[in-house]
Amino acid sequence: MGTGTQGAGGLRDSYDAIVVGSGIGGLVTGGYLAADGRRVLMLEQHDVAGGNAHAFRRRRKYEFDVGMHYLGDCGPDGLIPTILSGLGVRDRVRFLPMDNEHGFDRVMTPTATLDVPAGWDAYADRLRQALPEEADRVDRFIELATALAAVNRASLTGDSMAQLCRRFPEAMRWTRRTLGQALDHCGLSAKGRTLIAAQAGNYGSMPDGVGFAEHVNITDHYLRGAYYPEGGGQALVAAFVEALEAYGGELRTRCEVRRILIENGRATGVELTDGQRISAPLVISNADYRSTVLDLCGGEAAFPAGLVARTREATMRNAIVSVYVALDTELPALPNANIWWHGSDDMEGAHAAMLERYARDGSMDTVSQLALFFASLRDPGAHAVCPPGHSNFQLMMNCPFGYDFWGVPGGPVHGEPYRRNPTYLARKRQLTEAMLDTAEKILGPFRSRITHVETATPLTNERYIRAGGGTPYGMATWGGTARRPDVRTEVEGLYVVGQNVRYGSGIGGVATCGIAAASRILGRGLFAEAYTGVVLGDASRLPERAPDWDPLAVSRGQARRRAKGLAGIG
Repeated sequence: MGTGTQGAGGLRDSYDAIVVGSGIGGLVTGGYLAADGRRVLMLEQHDVAGGNAHAFRRRRKYEFDVGMHYLGDCGPDGLIPTILSGLGVRDRVRFLPMDNEHGFDRVMTPTATLDVPAGWDAYADRLRQALPEEADRVDRFIELATALAAVNRASLTGDSMAQLCRRFPEAMRWTRRTLGQALDHCGLSAKGRTLIAAQAGNYGSMPDGVGFAEHVNITDHYLRGAYYPEGGGQALVAAFVEALEAYGGELRTRCEVRRILIENGRATGVELTDGQRISAPLVISNADYRSTVLDLCGGEAAFPAGLVARTREATMRNAIVSVYVALDTELPALPNANIWWHGSDDMEGAHAAMLERYARDGSMDTVSQLALFFASLRDPGAHAVCPPGHSNFQLMMNCPFGYDFWGVPGGPVHGEPYRRNPTYLARKRQLTEAMLDTAEKILGPFRSRITHVETATPLTNERYIRAGGGTPYGMATWGGTARRPDVRTEVEGLYVVGQNVRYGSGIGGVATCGIAAASRILGRGLFAEAYTGVVLGDASRLPERAPDWDPLAVSRGQARRRAKGLAGIG
């Protein structure tokens, strides 16, 4: 294993593996490599680890999750608990169940309210009740979906492609088709399609733009039970950071990579923006895939021309706008559930009309779909979420993709000083007011009780996460819908993880791709091993947590844990 000598900033000049970016995918991969005894360096350009799973604080009273809205499959043998268990940190994260019996997601349209419970059978019953005239079509869809869910689960526990084809010949035919094609096949109405695909905000695409397998995988993930990590999303991130560092790895925040070094077709390390070069025979990029291929690796200098062209031509999934709201009062009685509100029974038609209006006259003054996530209901009484008697929630909606919508020629990665641009500010104000208006239609008046409101746009996301075009969902097309790259690349020693790879969107998807990458590198079925109780590394090396343990401080890495600028909760 490499040791190397120390250079500027205390970094060694060589490691066994370098992880570029510290989203959940990178944290999982890096943690498992460190637990195997590899000397791992994780580099993060932001102030804190976590990627879209990180949190931020305001007014010393409120902590807002950026993208950790809820998690699925967190029971004793669930996906994320299993991945944590393999690193010895399962007991460091407690998962709080949402209302899995009555409904963890509430879908609202003008003519229907659907409360989504845990379990495929219960979910199917609710769909039939909401769509009595389409019960046979619902059954057809559920039959297809549950068969594909079984394929997804079997692949996770180690079945090869050949084994999957033998065990699930019919379902395998649907792995390359879209959700839209499945809905067409089952003959569902516009309303039926809307109720089934209402939570499209979990992957950022209308039915024709997402693979059926991905939709099923995410649905199955939540139907195994919906949860939220106690203490917020940063608590989950911090557990992975603790594992990485306890097993000898290093996390360096505010440390940006300029390029990934490649010589003779293999990765050899990275160069930082300050010019320092660090060598390693393994590089795992948790950066945006297009940025990895086209910028960090130099495009055709490292990859086949066809792959580079496909990556240049790739389109991205929907961009989003998020409004973070705090109130000095509790919300009226609500279930412990997210709300997915749709202003039309035809979600796809409403989305197309929104894009048409914008293309015609640039208007964006109405909201056709809105998602609402309530941190103060998911983790009631949490010290960091909000003071007692207050509320903390997030509003989220799709918006047209691209910089033109915001009146700027480029984004933060291009050095564009967008934050004072008058067109950008006007658009941001317009959408904020429209989203708050819509939320008051759903929740009742609350504006007079607002103590903090803040809006994040795709440019905000690009600034902090460096996601391509600001979308947290990755690529929509990469040489075809539902086609995405694998974790292993054409460059020897270079792997990719994150929202763009074939394991799908969301925390569950990126955690899966992280353990898949580590499994490829180590030549072991790590998830299957962790599922049976195998723990890599020595869990006795994990640090004790002091009474004032702060997951946000932990997520800055040991080198910057006490650096100035960390927001606290008073």
